[in-house]
This record gives sequence, C-alpha cells and structure tokens, in this order.
Amino acid sequence: MVMACRVMNKRRHMGLQQLSSFAETGRTFLGPVKSSKFITDEECHESVLVSSTVRLLESLEMTSATGQLLNEAVQAQNDTYRTGATTLLFLAGAWSSAVEECLHLGVPIAIIVSVMSEALNSCSEEVVSLQVPVHNIFDHMGSTKAISELETVSVSLCPFLQDPSGASSVQEEHDHRDGVPQLTTYNLSRRPVKSPKFFQPDAKIEAGENTSQTLKNSLHTDTFRKSIFIHSRHFNRTDNNQGIHKPDRFQEQRGATTFQTYRCDDLAELAVGLSHGDHSSMKLVEEAVRLQYQNACMQQGNCGVPFVFDISRLFTCTLPGLPETFSCVCPGYIMLVSISCAALIKELQNQPIRVVLIEGDLTESYRHLGFNKSTNIKTVLDSVKLQEDSSEELWANHVLQLLIQFNVNLILVKGNVSEHLTEKCMHSKRLVVGSVNGHVIQAFAEATGAVQVAYITQVNEDCVGNGISVAFWRKPLDVVDRNNRIPVLLKTERINLITAVLASPVSAQMQTKEDRFWTCAYRIYHALKEEKVFLGGSAVEFLCLSHLQILAEQPLQKGDRACLGWLRDTSSWLASSLAIYRPTVLKCLANGWYKYLSVLLYNTASYSSELEASTFIQHHLQNAIGSGSPSSYILKEYSKLASGIFNSSISNKLEQFPRVYDVVTPKIEAWRRALDLVLLVLQTDSEIITGLGHVQINSQKLEGFLFL
Repeated sequence: MVMACRVMNKRRHMGLQQLSSFAETGRTFLGPVKSSKFITDEECHESVLVSSTVRLLESLEMTSATGQLLNEAVQAQNDTYRTGATTLLFLAGAWSSAVEECLHLGVPIAIIVSVMSEALNSCSEEVVSLQVPVHNIFDHMGSTKAISELETVSVSLCPFLQDPSGASSVQEEHDHRDGVPQLTTYNLSRRPVKSPKFFQPDAKIEAGENTSQTLKNSLHTDTFRKSIFIHSRHFNRTDNNQGIHKPDRFQEQRGATTFQTYRCDDLAELAVGLSHGDHSSMKLVEEAVRLQYQNACMQQGNCGVPFVFDISRLFTCTLPGLPETFSCVCPGYIMLVSISCAALIKELQNQPIRVVLIEGDLTESYRHLGFNKSTNIKTVLDSVKLQEDSSEELWANHVLQLLIQFNVNLILVKGNVSEHLTEKCMHSKRLVVGSVNGHVIQAFAEATGAVQVAYITQVNEDCVGNGISVAFWRKPLDVVDRNNRIPVLLKTERINLITAVLASPVSAQMQTKEDRFWTCAYRIYHALKEEKVFLGGSAVEFLCLSHLQILAEQPLQKGDRACLGWLRDTSSWLASSLAIYRPTVLKCLANGWYKYLSVLLYNTASYSSELEASTFIQHHLQNAIGSGSPSSYILKEYSKLASGIFNSSISNKLEQFPRVYDVVTPKIEAWRRALDLVLLVLQTDSEIITGLGHVQINSQKLEGFLFL
C-alpha cells in the first residue's frame, strides 16, 4: 500500500527530500486525536495496527540511509523519554523542507547551519518564561475533583488561540475517551481567578534575592549554548559566545512586565494537565504514584523525607480480549502463568512461601559470561544422545532435591527456564517462573531478604527469602486471556512494586494501550523529576513561531553577529552575506513551527482545513508580534479564558477546566534532535552526494518518485 508519494530530485539533496517524505507518514499522529494506520506486508499479507510514530517506523522497511538515521533518532528519543517522538518526526520533515527552500534561494550551507542552530537555542531560552514550577505535589493527595470533572468537560486544543465564537462547539463527535485535550482556565496574569485551588502564587520575589537574579538571568541572557560540529568543513567554528540579538522592543517589554510566578502543587491537577486527552491511562498512572507514595511513607514511618517516583518499580500486565473494566493498579507483582498451574496456585495461596531468586538462566547448559568451555575436550556425555538426556534428568533431580531440602516453593528466574524442570517442580508443588524483570528480582530480594544467585547449586539457607504470598489476582475462570493464561499476584508486606493491569477487548489495540500508559507514566516521571512543566496547548510552539518572526524583522547589528562563531572566517564573504540571508533562514525555520501548529489544530477537528487553521494562527501571530511581547500576549490570552469570554453554555463551567501541561526536557530535546538530524542529512548530501560546487535545487530536473 502506498502511504506517501513525493516527487524526487535524484541529483540534488535526495536525503532532505526523503526525510520530508518519511515525515509525512506520521502527521496524523500529531495532537491528542490520533488516526491509526494499518501497515500491510506485501509478502505475507499480514497487517498490523499502529497508532504512534515509534510503532510506525518499526513496521516500515527503512532501507535508505536517511530512513535509518530517522528511525535511530526517533528510537533514541523514545528510549530516553518515551514522549516527543511525533514532534521530532514532524519537525524533521518540516525543517527539511525549510532547508530545501533555503538552498533553492541560494543561501550558503554554512549560514543555514549557523542561523538555524542559534535560532533554536534562542527559542529554547525564550520558552523559559512559560515554565510552571512543580512543588509540594503530594500535599493534596486526597483531591480527586479534577479527575472526576475531567471526564465531563472537553475543549479545544490551543487555549491562547481559542476563538470565543467557536469555543462552545467542541467537537462532541470527536470526543474520544482517550483523545481530547483539556484547557487551562487558571489565571497567570496579575488578575486573580475565582477558584485557583491547585495553583497558588509563590511568595513575592524581591529584586535582591538569588532566585530573582537566577530567573532574570535565565530569561534575559544573551548567551546560548551552541551545537558543535567538528567533522565537516561546513560546520567549523571559532570561539564566539555572542548569541542572536533579541529585538529591542521585545527586550523592553519583557523588562517592563513582571508576571507572578505560579506553581502546581497538586498531583491530580498535574496528572490532568499531562494526560493530553488520554484520561484512562493517566488515572492509572496517578493511582500508581499515590500507591508508591503511601508505601514509601509506611516504610519510612513518616512522609518528611522527599518522595521520588521510581518508575523502574512500575510494571504492566496486559490482558487482551478482556473488558476494559478489568484495568486497574495493584500493589505487588502480577504475572501471567499457564492455566495448568491453577491447581498449584490454589494450593500455594494458603501457606507461607519461601523463594529463590536466579539472576541467570535455570537450565542445565547455562554458564555465565565468564565461563568458556574448552573446545578441544569432549566428555562421554556430550557424544551420546541418551546420556545427554540422562544428564539433564540428573541435573533436574539434583535441583529438585535442593528445593525440597530448603523448603522452597517459588523460583523466580531472570532468564530462561528448563521446561523439563518446570514440569517436575509443578508435580512437586513448586512454581517456577522465567523471564522475570531484573527490577522485580531486586525488589523481592530487598523485601524478603533473599540473595540472588547465578546458579541453583549456589543456593543455601542464607539465600532463601521468606514472606511471599501467592494468590489469584481474581477468580481463575473469570480472567483467562486468549493464550490460556491467568494472572497471579505475588506480594509481601514490604514490597516496593506496583503493577498496572491493562485490559482491552480488541487485541489489536493492546500494544497501543500499553504504549499510551507508559507515555503518561513518563510524563509524570519527568515532571516530578525536573519539578517544572511547560504551559501546554501548543503555547510553547506559538511562542517560538512569534519569536522567530520578530528575530527575522530585527536587523543584524555589527556588534551582535550571533552566527559568526559558526563561520570559518569572519572576514569572508559568508560573514558579509549573513545580514542578507539571515531573515530568509529564520523565516524558513519559523515555517516549520507554522506547519506544526496548523496540522495540530486541523487534527483536532476544530477546523475544516489546514488553510482555515493557518488563517486563525496568522491572526493571533500578528497580534502577538504587534504587542511587542509574545509571551505577555500568550499569558493575556490565558487570563481571558478565566474572564468569561465564552458563551453562557461554557462560561458557567470555567472553574472545571484544568490547565494543559507539557514536559520540559523531552520537548526541547525533540526539537534539538530534529534539527540535528536535518543538518546531518544536509551535510551528507552536500559532501557526498552533490559535492560542494552546487547546492541549489534545479526544479527543471525533477524526476522519479519515492514510495513508502
């Protein structure tokens, strides 16, 4: 099936064109209302349903070098943060098109690289003004009002771009349970809000305090971190710490206007703001955080010690084919075992259990990595098949005798388990479970006093743990998945493990459900770890767009040539051409944000076309630039949401609208990875494919197509 088609120029910058084409395949995943895709294998005609950028790229055959680089960048973003992959994909495509446009207009590559890199650094510094601190998040653990109200309210995506006339028509037909974002209604300006129960202003900041000075430096600094490319003649730089000059009127407005600093101090409100429409998954994550917090308080005896959300002690148990009502969060570890073990579990649940923890494989042939069997020596047992079987039988009998000797009824193994041993242990009323996560093994070691061993023969009395209870998670016949497995709960009084049970009647959506759960979990994790979040609803992207537009209108001054540090020779014609080409590059980079916002709004079904969404953005963009301070304009628009500009059908429920948040570092890193990928492909195209003499795209020589 053809997923995308784009006219290719085989002679000029094919990598950039491929990157743009690849990115088109994931545009429907941008925003809270996502459209799933079916990927069909042409050979075996099997299909897979994907609902995220990561699963899409995993299912596609990325044979080109550009595709592999893109896949690696997305995978790296997902492995590190578990969020921001779609933003990375879309911006990589949008900025590839921007670079192509610059090349078509004759902009030198060195200037493209220097201006784009410095502009993105400037945007990263600019959006600091939209950060909201997260403090004392567990002081209101009993509050669940925000979650309960969340399910009854649905609004459009961009709070600062919300049209008053269209605010009441909130696309009820698109109000999916897991797909509608929520808006902020709490005032960030100086005017108070009627019900700011979850957001309280910090203490008044004095001009002489260190915190004020730090904030001032972070907001108004003229020095930005630069990416370093040392492996290409296009990216050589000299030592120059000057940043892009900010517009004078913007600086004056920023210096003259001071907003109160608000903070998020409630877990329920933070969870709602980071759910991005996936309320069911986020409610499970919130409950998991609460359980872990309560468990930490019980172990420490008091809650005075700062709590740290340990996401490595959170696990999932998927139950495809079962109703979603089975989804919940439980303390302890829930695993799936064969239904043939039901009788054994029933017998073990009424007696104390002793456990052995194996950190390797539990097989007769297993040897740790430091053991190398001699290649020039053969034993008799290795040459006779019958004796090989006898060897495994002798080993299994020896293991069983050890388990009987130390009265062990449960063996948790990190690696693989011998099927023959598993059967023998089952007949002996002992349960063996393989492929157990290493963090689970460690948690049981801490809670039971067991010592992990590499080989079962190393077990002694000091290695055996005590105090584990084994029980059915629910009645065995009530919960049986399509692979004839039943969930079993392992628990101790001091265990620091939490399992989220995820059920879905549609097996094809099980992977998507699990991915969304982990996305929500990592958003909460990063927000609590960094103790700050961004104002969401695409406020950050709009600020970047307006900031770049202002920079493009700002003339380059002699004493503030930010990009000279990227040029090999500041006295060369490149340096003298910087003032000419700089506005063009900035506008092209800004077009990437513009496309991002347009697609984002269109995907929410609030607008009939991307053109209509673009017109709406342009209207507010002009107002933001005209105000002299886009950040002030954004905060002002947020305050309007709390001032009753909606019609009567919505205005009486304004207090119920929670604020939308974004995580800070994952978002900024997605931007940086996207631009770094584009510049790397640009470098490859320029130095290897097209050479250095010709960098412009000749529109008269377009030929061929790229199919995905």
